[in-house]
Amino acid sequence: MAGNSRRKGAMRKPGSKKGMVAGSGGQKSKGLYGKGPTPRAEERPGHPKQRQAAMKAKVDQSKQRRRDASESGPETVAGRNPVVECLRAGIPATALYVALGVEADDRVAEAVRLAADRGISVLEVARGELDRITGGALHQGLGLQVPPFEYAHPDEVLQLAEESTEPPLLVALDGVTDPRNLGAVVRSAAAFGAQGVLLPQRRSASITAVAWRTSAGTAAKVPIAIATNLTRTLRDWAARGLMIVGLDADGDVDVDGLELATGPLVVVVGSEGRGLSRLVRETCDQTVSIPMAAGVESLNASVAAGVVLAEVARRRRAAGRI
Repeated sequence: MAGNSRRKGAMRKPGSKKGMVAGSGGQKSKGLYGKGPTPRAEERPGHPKQRQAAMKAKVDQSKQRRRDASESGPETVAGRNPVVECLRAGIPATALYVALGVEADDRVAEAVRLAADRGISVLEVARGELDRITGGALHQGLGLQVPPFEYAHPDEVLQLAEESTEPPLLVALDGVTDPRNLGAVVRSAAAFGAQGVLLPQRRSASITAVAWRTSAGTAAKVPIAIATNLTRTLRDWAARGLMIVGLDADGDVDVDGLELATGPLVVVVGSEGRGLSRLVRETCDQTVSIPMAAGVESLNASVAAGVVLAEVARRRRAAGRI
């Protein structure tokens, strides 16, 4: 009878019988439970979308590492005029790069002389190497390496302002992302007697080579701090007795009526486009606007800051506070 053969090789070994086995219910223990919901394609090992997601994560990590390196590493000012301007302004620098075979004009000669007088290393490099150092910028044969900027802590800036012989005057920037605007604000802050500048950690320009140049070297003289949370820092300063005044096109008063100018003050400058953020505006004790001729919508952030700081300085001189 078919299936009853006793010939060698025709019989199954004991325990090798297929099908149901006593006590198992016909299934292995793990088969008694459901497998749960099907994972998303990005989470299934070996799936094309999972490989794509993994590759994207690697690329994002690489980009973040490059951003971190650029933020923490030295910067290079490129171009003959910018390099000479930085050296004239006394901006800290670690090396002056001069391309081999560059045509030496008055600016090149002055840059080399100023660097040598200040003890800055003057290095001759191949033009291709200078292209790499400056990131492909138009360097005209000159590059100046600027070290990473050293920021202060907000508490240090406030302490310096409180220890000053003049009433505290601080400047805070809310979302100013153009480094040229930042450099110009720092320059105005130094010119009109501010004891420090506060930047938010996110959505803000930092002291780069461009900001250094625009500040005309004053970034080395005015303490600049970074706040992890700008609103919280402003509230802490308000609790220490400083009045918070924000620049706003629809301000409570115009700059001519800024009576708070002679007391301890923080002037908050909003971003180039949207102005003050909602939380920062709510933190301000007063908002101030600048009267302008008809047909002009707004001023550049750094120009507006300079106008208000100049008015604060004028009022303080008139009151004999400075």
